[in-house]
Parts: sequence; structure tokens; C-alpha cells
Amino acid sequence: MTETNNPIRVVVVDDQPLIRAGFAMVLAAQGDIEVVGEAENGADALKLLARTEADVVIMDIRMPVMDGVEATQRLTRLPDGPRVLVLTTFDTDEDAFAALQAGASGFLLKNTPPEEVVTAIRVVAGGESVVAPRVTRRLLDRFAGKLTPSAQHDERLDLLTLREREVLEQVAEGLSNSEIATRLFIAEGTVKTHFGKILTKLDLRDRVQAVIFAYDSGLVRPRS
Repeated sequence: MTETNNPIRVVVVDDQPLIRAGFAMVLAAQGDIEVVGEAENGADALKLLARTEADVVIMDIRMPVMDGVEATQRLTRLPDGPRVLVLTTFDTDEDAFAALQAGASGFLLKNTPPEEVVTAIRVVAGGESVVAPRVTRRLLDRFAGKLTPSAQHDERLDLLTLREREVLEQVAEGLSNSEIATRLFIAEGTVKTHFGKILTKLDLRDRVQAVIFAYDSGLVRPRS
């Protein structure tokens, strides 16, 4: 995460030069964002990021040598590593789900308008995810065959209070904080407090990882 007044350092990873050039041009026009590097595949991205500090990586999924899923897995395992936004066409890139499992903070469609790309980078750099709750749920339901929930009780669930489990279940159902507050008859601020405790107790970074955990732990099941 960047400090106040420091530019958000971004690395763009895509095997198509025009895509990289387009992102670089858009981001160069922003006063608070700096493109510190480009790479044409996951392997080159890892080499670049070993010598270049970055806050956010815009990562394509399908690339030669090393795809975006493997690169994302490696980056998100690093202590204080950059946050990753994956690029996908959504309707065809099933590996977008695997990238979310790997720790990506969300995904962008390849035809995302420039202003939305800029907003997404700022949101992710600030520690949040950029996947709308219902989009996350829809993505996970669609690729349910790739889910591998634990066959045994996940002991990490025991760290949560009953109310925190209820909140996590609602998050995984694709509800916003305000919708959860209405359903559970509590204040929206209380929902935010519970969710913050959930992230801390489970050592998760954001809403996307919380939803993935809810599936992997067996707390919620994909819709048929």
C-alpha cells in the first residue's frame, strides 16, 4: 500500500504490446499513478518485480511461458508483495476464477473503460477489492467445478463468533454491507466492524479472499 502523496506504482503484464501501450498511455496521464514497468508474460513479470517495487500489478491471464494464474500465485505469497488485478474476458477466461483463488484482488474486463481502470487501481492500492459482491458470487457459481472445499472441518472457522460467521455467509452470498445490515437487523457500521474482525482473524486481505475462504472451508456451497 502506498503512503499519502506518493504515486501508486503500477506494472502492466500482457503479451499484447498494444494492450500494454494503451494502459501505459492512460495511466501516464494520472498525477497519482506511475507505470514503473511492463512485461509480456508471467515469468518476465516476476523477474521485473524482483528488482522493481510496485503497488499494483495489472495481470493478463493467458500468456506464453508463464500464465497470469501462476504468476499471481507466486506474487501473492510474497510478504508485502504487490496487489494483483487480473485481466479477463470473463465469459471465456475460466482461469479468472483460479486467479482469484490465487489471491488476486479482483479482475478487470479487457474492454473496461479507461476511467474505470484508473479507479480500480486506486481502490486496490488502498487495500480493497474491485469485484462487486454479486459478480464474485456469479463467477464462483459459474466455475463451481473448480472448487475444492475441504473434506474436513476447517479449524479457522472456530476463530469466528456466531455473528461473524453469519456476516461471512452473507458476504459470500454476494450481499453488500447495507444489505447484510438489513437482513441481520444490525447497523451497517456494525457489519463493517464484524467484517474487519473476520479479515484479521482469518488473515485475509479483502472481500474477494473472504468469499474464496467461505467456499474453500465449506461454509457456503456453490449454487447448482
